Amino acid sequence: MMERPRSMLQIFLTLLALQLCASNPIFYESFDEPFEKRWIVSVNEDYKGVWKHSKSEGHEDYGLLVSEKARKYGIVKQLDEPVNLKDGTIVLQYEARFHNGLECGGAYLKYLRPQDAKWAPKDFDSDSPYSIMFGPDKCGSTNKVHFILKHKNPKTAEYVEHHLKYPPSVPYDKLTHVYTAVIEPNNDLRILIDGEEKKKANFLSGDDFEPAIVPPKTIPDPDDKKPEDWDEREKIPDPDARKPDDWDEDAPMEIEDADAVKPEGWLDDEPEEVDDPEASKPEDWDDEEDGEWEAPKIDNPKCATAPGCGEWRKPVKRNPAYKGKWHAPLIDNPNYKGIWKPREIPNPNYFDLDMPEFEPIAAIGIEIWTMQDGILFDNILIVNDEKVAESYREKASKPKYELEKAKEKVQDTPAGLSSFQKKIFDVFYQVADVPILKSYRAKIIDVIEKGEKQPNVSIGILVSIVVVFTTLIFRIIYGGKKAVHPPKATTTSSHTASAEKQEDEAGSSNAEREEDEKEKEDAGTAKPRRSRRET
Repeated sequence: MMERPRSMLQIFLTLLALQLCASNPIFYESFDEPFEKRWIVSVNEDYKGVWKHSKSEGHEDYGLLVSEKARKYGIVKQLDEPVNLKDGTIVLQYEARFHNGLECGGAYLKYLRPQDAKWAPKDFDSDSPYSIMFGPDKCGSTNKVHFILKHKNPKTAEYVEHHLKYPPSVPYDKLTHVYTAVIEPNNDLRILIDGEEKKKANFLSGDDFEPAIVPPKTIPDPDDKKPEDWDEREKIPDPDARKPDDWDEDAPMEIEDADAVKPEGWLDDEPEEVDDPEASKPEDWDDEEDGEWEAPKIDNPKCATAPGCGEWRKPVKRNPAYKGKWHAPLIDNPNYKGIWKPREIPNPNYFDLDMPEFEPIAAIGIEIWTMQDGILFDNILIVNDEKVAESYREKASKPKYELEKAKEKVQDTPAGLSSFQKKIFDVFYQVADVPILKSYRAKIIDVIEKGEKQPNVSIGILVSIVVVFTTLIFRIIYGGKKAVHPPKATTTSSHTASAEKQEDEAGSSNAEREEDEKEKEDAGTAKPRRSRRET
């Protein structure tokens, strides 16, 4: 009878031990101490950016800081033991803050798979194989929190990058944010920002990753050809229709208004523009270099009170006889067979999986190229319990975010912006993240930000944004093909629109960004003056 309590006690202690083990992080880096003894900076000559052990602005908490602009950075930390991603839930989490905002740069982590025997941490570079890449990346029209799985194809043994479709966007501020990826044993993936779920996907779903991790069972037959007599025209011109005898195709669209009369007081001998009498030749003007100086033109003040100036011509009006080019009316095509598609055949490269062949995580690396400085990494965590990850967010990161947010409101909240308007703008920011509005997000955000900064026109901005959203949704639903651009906010000064870049491909943005920045530098180079004649 004494054996049963002892057995129960052993079970209790075992369960307690398991719980304690589960509560401990697999890996945690707080950067409270200098990083040099734990992290290895890449010796590759491409990575010239200097890492610093620095405080987060406004806090006593330290992190790993990107200290210089327009640099490549590389640093890595080997784990004591590889982390197996197949054993239950795994949570990848870290904190990042962009002190100077993020306009063009990456702030993602690479979770490296075991390297070959000859590899050393100091050799870490963009070619070091990884299992997962996760985190923010923003430049030009690229604005996403990446999640990329590098997966080994069981048939070809080749590693393929599988990119999460429609990932969440990077927060538009300079505050501390926590990025969390939860990998669950049921093949689900959840992406959280500051503990709020922004994206849910399934690794084995063909709709959530590009390319799909599991190939389709069937594919279009590459050898199938469309028959020559296949007719895809749904409508055809009526072969029995005839152009009416009175149809004049040569009649112009507009004709001169014969009844028009020149208004009284029209100044025939006065030009519409005259030389500015107050303009004078600049002292540094060189006739040989700049050409003969000519005074700039202004509107002729005599024309301001007259009905018009210069040679008067009769205006034109629409020609009532105009009919344009005649076309036979369309009728249903009796030979229409629909849009041809090749037949489906079994995919020779198809394979089935119960779960992805996740590679273990043997090291954590930061390998980025950025035009921004002031990027701070902190509280990097790998854990197998989502509640533990939540506790780290609540204790280590949330207090910083709340303090920064409070300071930001005091400094940046426009005078006169009501609490109701603030709530409306918050809703607009959330709507701007809707995937179907992805192509217009940058323009929508620009309008919203201008509205926040101009309380005197904020009501007009609200109305404009509602119109934009409504128009976009109608165009998307009814198949509109023309791009819709948000209206410009009324401002007291002119704004120049930023040229949009083509979207960088995830995971390969470094080289492309270098080319983008070179183009920026070329565009910003001062051009020699040209004379008025040349322009």
